[in-house]
Amino acid sequence: MTDNVIVIGSDHAGYSLKQVLISHLEEKGWQIIDVGTNGADSVDYPDFGAAVAHALKDRKAPRGIAVCGTGIGISIAANRHDWVRAGLCHDITSARFCRQHNDANVLALGARLIGEEVAKDCVDVFLATEFEGGRHQRRVDKLGFAESA
Repeated sequence: MTDNVIVIGSDHAGYSLKQVLISHLEEKGWQIIDVGTNGADSVDYPDFGAAVAHALKDRKAPRGIAVCGTGIGISIAANRHDWVRAGLCHDITSARFCRQHNDANVLALGARLIGEEVAKDCVDVFLATEFEGGRHQRRVDKLGFAESA
C-alpha cells in the first residue's frame, strides 16, 4: 500500500460527484481504487460503504471517500466496521478537524448537499491534514476500534 492511493465508492445518488472527485484526484497524481457503483441506476448505499471499508481492511489504501445523497447513510454503513472512522463533512473546517482530532480514515460526503467545488476542497483538506495525536489519541482510543487501517 502506498500513501498516494485512495479508495472511493458511492451509491447512485453520489455517482456523479464520485466521478468528479476521481478526475480531480487523478489530476493531482492520486491512484484511485473505485469500488463502484458504476452508474446512476439505483443501488444500496450499505454495499458501497462496506466496499470502501473492506478495501481499507485489505490495506489496498490508507484512506477512503464515500459518497451518497446526504452522506449520512454511507457514513453509517462504513462506520459499522471496526477499522473505519468515517467523518461526514460539509466544509473544509469539518474535513480538517475530522483528520486532526478524530483520525478519520474515510471522508463521507453528501452529493445532494454540497457542490462540486466544496467537495473537492473537502477532499484536498482531508488528504493534506495529519492527525494531531496527543490528547486526541486518548479520545480516539476510547472509540474502541480493533486497529487502524
